[in-house]
Amino acid sequence: MRTIKSWWLILAFLSGFALAMWAEEVILNWRDNRLEFSAPRVHFLEEGKPMELLHNAEAVPFGFQVTLWSGNRGHIFERLQDEFVVSYDLWEEKYRVVKTQSPARKASHLSAKDAEQWCWSQMAIDVSSIGGNEPLWVRLDVRAEDDKGSPLFPGPSVGEAGISLTSLIELFSKPPRRGQSHWGPYDLGPFTLDELRRSPHRGS
Repeated sequence: MRTIKSWWLILAFLSGFALAMWAEEVILNWRDNRLEFSAPRVHFLEEGKPMELLHNAEAVPFGFQVTLWSGNRGHIFERLQDEFVVSYDLWEEKYRVVKTQSPARKASHLSAKDAEQWCWSQMAIDVSSIGGNEPLWVRLDVRAEDDKGSPLFPGPSVGEAGISLTSLIELFSKPPRRGQSHWGPYDLGPFTLDELRRSPHRGS
């Protein structure tokens, strides 16, 4: 009996450690019946190929996908996909972001940190129809279209209109291409809304 109890304690510790590590990457928050996300340690505007393009005055599209399962992993409650076209003002050293999918939005004069958080804030999910004790799982995925040979962006430049939703679905229908900059996927669950309400900022 003591051996079983010890294993449960070890498992709980390891699970807690894994969730804490995940919490360092992405944070979930429940506010006004919406599931919101922030990612203080996921810096897609910090280095690598996207930054090289941005500092060469080229716009870079980033595809975002959030999937929420409810009840079990076979039931997708909602899947949000959006594209954010980011550009960089070399004189002001500030970023401009255009959200291309409906409803289209834009923000400008942002620091890298604020631009990243603005993108995440647009991916909130309405969970008003989900019960407080229903088990939930979530996955977040970010991919940069920083390959000029991409079939989704064959032209020399990317406009504010971005790409179609069909192309965005195609982007996430297969693994990232070799050399394509990507972050995630970040997986979490199961958790419940009641748990999030008790602990507003939660990475578990």
